[in-house]
Amino acid sequence: MRLDYWILLGVWVLSFLLLFLIPRDKRRLALIAYLFKQSLTYLLGLVAVEYGLLEYPVRMLASVNRTSFTYEYMAYPVICALFNAYYPVKGTRLRKLLYYAAFCTGLTVPEVLLERYTDLVRYIHWHWWTTWLSLLVTFVATRTFCVLFFKRINCKTEQPKSP
Repeated sequence: MRLDYWILLGVWVLSFLLLFLIPRDKRRLALIAYLFKQSLTYLLGLVAVEYGLLEYPVRMLASVNRTSFTYEYMAYPVICALFNAYYPVKGTRLRKLLYYAAFCTGLTVPEVLLERYTDLVRYIHWHWWTTWLSLLVTFVATRTFCVLFFKRINCKTEQPKSP
């Protein structure tokens, strides 16, 4: 088996193991973040591939989809679930900014290495900073969605005060 397929297998195993790091009281939040992120990456990944911005020469389910099933449907949404589960809600703006930057950088660096040394991803009209910015935008969108989703849920479950 080629090294690329071993890497894909390792990402799947690691992603499943990372799910165990989600605290019990944050599982609903993590699930919403996971599903919302999957819907975003599905659309954005298809757009990027169809417009020839990047390609995935070695991928799972190659006959079904030209995007990276492993990255866009498992690894990235799992990381986003962890991101939201451990988000520093009461942190300063600087801490929150650094939190976003750490996750974006932590995902961009391995992708650049994979692009350079494997056939898992190939940049055509894409750059590392495009990855970093797209990660930032999708992390912000997912965090915003989760906050609004649970705010709406909490508003509906509050009991009206009796006079």
